[in-house]
Amino acid sequence: MVMDMDFIEVLQNISSKISKQKDLIQTEEATKNAFVMPFIAALGYDVFDPTEVIPEFTADVGIKKGEKVDYAIKQNGKIIMLFECKCCNGSLDESHASQLYRYFSVTEARIAVLTDGIIYRFYTDIEQPNKMDPKPFMEFNMLDIQESLVIELKRLTKQAFNLEAILTVASELKYTREIKHILNEQLNAPSEEFVKFLAAQVYSGKLTSAVREQFTGITKRAFAQFINERITERLRSVMDEPASSTETTDDNHLDGNQNGMISPANESRIVTTEEELQGYHIVKAIVCAVVDAERISYRDTQSYFGILCDDNNRKPICRLHFNGKQKYIGLMNTEKNEERIPLANLNDIYRLADRLKATAGAYSK
Repeated sequence: MVMDMDFIEVLQNISSKISKQKDLIQTEEATKNAFVMPFIAALGYDVFDPTEVIPEFTADVGIKKGEKVDYAIKQNGKIIMLFECKCCNGSLDESHASQLYRYFSVTEARIAVLTDGIIYRFYTDIEQPNKMDPKPFMEFNMLDIQESLVIELKRLTKQAFNLEAILTVASELKYTREIKHILNEQLNAPSEEFVKFLAAQVYSGKLTSAVREQFTGITKRAFAQFINERITERLRSVMDEPASSTETTDDNHLDGNQNGMISPANESRIVTTEEELQGYHIVKAIVCAVVDAERISYRDTQSYFGILCDDNNRKPICRLHFNGKQKYIGLMNTEKNEERIPLANLNDIYRLADRLKATAGAYSK
């Protein structure tokens, strides 16, 4: 019943309840009942069906017998996810993942979740097979719901769960998250190594402590100005975006070049946004059911963000038109003419899965 509602609306309803009730929750059991079970239900799994959601799942781990993980999620008779829960008013640190770590290696689950009912940390085995990574590939905050992460979370729902598709994007999600964290740290407080690196590119004198201190301030200001300028450039690009509603995939149209490559004069005006990359990963996760994931690529242009098979302009899968206020996805018909379909949000792409797979499937041979 939950999955009949808009997914983000369900999450927002749970978020609202958490805001009102979190100060009243004093135990781990209360956290599970009030917050975690509704979250699992939001993913589409029946928390009252013990063949689908197994509470207090037990498996022997080495010399430790009878240890329990809070929930194991099953699909088609196989365990696909493990949940370890802590009280919402306690701390959630990496040491709490130790039980999950042990279970991960002795079950067939490839997704493990550590949560306090508010923060959900998702782990897999990117670094070493069958060994849970020490850092999560995604962290979802129920009190700070981000649409880009809702899209990734939806991959874990019962309806959409596809392990291969999840693992395809988990690695990029993990390292993107960590790099963004590093960039944020450098933006707020540039490290000595980072300042030295940048100063060495532009300053030929001796890097004394006074000069290094001066460049720390310069680095912070340059970083902030760079971001502001990119935002301004992006807004200007949106205002200049043409409003045509139909296009064809003529090779010359891509950017004025026969091969569809970006000309040097236009390259600096192209900004690939995180939202476009999120859309790309959704499309890739959908079509990898019919085409090997390695064959899917993208090319960004001033007019649109193109998703291709075999990096070939003659094999278009779709186009993302995200530069304007109204977002569109361009789907191709058998003549490779484009039909633009408006999107309320990125989740709408999932509703077009059959058409996307049909287009990609034509290139499967």
